[in-house]
Amino acid sequence: MIFDPQHNLEYLAARHAQLIVKDPQATKPKELENVITNTLGVLQENGVYACFLYLLARENDASQRIIEQMRALLAALGIENAPADHHLKYARDLTENLPTLLLAKEALEQLLIYARYGAKASGKP
Repeated sequence: MIFDPQHNLEYLAARHAQLIVKDPQATKPKELENVITNTLGVLQENGVYACFLYLLARENDASQRIIEQMRALLAALGIENAPADHHLKYARDLTENLPTLLLAKEALEQLLIYARYGAKASGKP
């Protein structure tokens, strides 16, 4: 059996987390870490839809970058259901199917955990 890393959740989450942290126009590492930590908290406490709402309400570059990578990760897992500019419709549609929602939540949690640690590590000398 040949293993394809493109279908490995941990690999995909790590790859997309690095893209959040290593952006050339990146927010200061501590500020980025705070946004990611708060986003992870919202996701874990209130769910996927609330997570997207939280990021959209922030209206800053870091939040937009996080949303883009969240959607890119889910698309890599075969979860894509709305045009790129309809983030709330996308998030709402994720809630329609429980298995898809559970996979999305697990994937996003992994992404945000890796991104949080990546942001913390990038602030170290």
